[in-house]
Amino acid sequence: MLLNTLLLALRSIRRNLMRSFLTILGIVIGVSAVITMVTLGNGATLAIQNQISGLGTNLLQVRPGQRMGPGGGTGAPAFKDTDADMIAQQIGGILAVAPEARAAATAVVGGRNWTTSVIGSTNAWLETGNWTVRTGRVFTDAELRAGAAVCLIGETVRRELFGTADAVGGQLRVKAFSCEVVGVLASKGQGAFGNDQDDTVLVPLRTLQRRVTGNTRVNTLLVSMKDGSDPERVKASLTQLLRELRKLSDSDEDNFNVLDTKQLADTLSGTTKVLTTLLGAVAAVSLLVGGIMNIMLVSVTERTREIGLRLAIGALEREVLLQFLIEAVVLAALGGLIGIVLATGASLALSGLMGVPYLFNPGVNLLSFVFSAGIGVVFGYFPARRAARMDPIDALRHE
Repeated sequence: MLLNTLLLALRSIRRNLMRSFLTILGIVIGVSAVITMVTLGNGATLAIQNQISGLGTNLLQVRPGQRMGPGGGTGAPAFKDTDADMIAQQIGGILAVAPEARAAATAVVGGRNWTTSVIGSTNAWLETGNWTVRTGRVFTDAELRAGAAVCLIGETVRRELFGTADAVGGQLRVKAFSCEVVGVLASKGQGAFGNDQDDTVLVPLRTLQRRVTGNTRVNTLLVSMKDGSDPERVKASLTQLLRELRKLSDSDEDNFNVLDTKQLADTLSGTTKVLTTLLGAVAAVSLLVGGIMNIMLVSVTERTREIGLRLAIGALEREVLLQFLIEAVVLAALGGLIGIVLATGASLALSGLMGVPYLFNPGVNLLSFVFSAGIGVVFGYFPARRAARMDPIDALRHE
């Protein structure tokens, strides 16, 4: 009986393909929306984590002022390049410390020009930021001490100013001085805040101070911790040392702030996960509503005379109930499978457009399929019971 009922339900679905398609349309949309939203959210979370980690491993960013952001450093004294040396010498668990100063400037090569960010620092800047030199070399100690006219450039600057030509050994003019390109940095792509990390020119700190900014201000201290170091202990030691160097009394507030990039990554990732869960829940509601609206109308009204005829010639109530229930489950499961296929295609396409990695999540796909099949069982039961309890005479009289 079960096999015959299943075949009868499948034949009914095949005879009315358009009606069956419209019945499962809500489930298809709901399942594909849930999977697509969750997949893109997970990809965005991973992208943020990768971009934050690209800032540096176990990195602390120290800046003047009591808070981050515009205006946060107003009135706070800048750091000195000697502060970096003191931190490296007196605090344990430190891998590298790099003083950093920045200025926006136009770089010129021949007839080409490009507005970029000029950074003044030491070779430790490469280590704190996980940078590698693709071609060429790093600065020599003599060049760093003398503030020589040499520079390392990012991939974007190389492409815009040198094109296909070899940049190493070339001359690049920044404001009123020319510097020799001694190396090209390996590409790192987009940063965590949407900035192009490869759009940069790195020069020795003293070169920037003497020839670009005209002052000895150091805007940022980049502190990279060793693996296994206790971040809280390092931050406490760093804060105490900087208070001593900046001559702050016990009653004075810190006139600098320390940002842990790992905490930033955790915060941004947590926010993205919350948004992903919210979007997934909204899509799941659409799946639930689509199931209720469609499965509960699994053609019972349309097929009233058919139901009456079957009951009149001897079909049992449980057979009619089972047929409609099987139809509902098959339609819901089929809608789940189609939704998974559509969601996979949409996720792949949107991941490419958004520039986030595609992460296949078998758990979400399986859960969405089981949920759609469950909708068929739960909400297919009510119209099936209604059909099975019809009076044959009333059903045959139905127009």
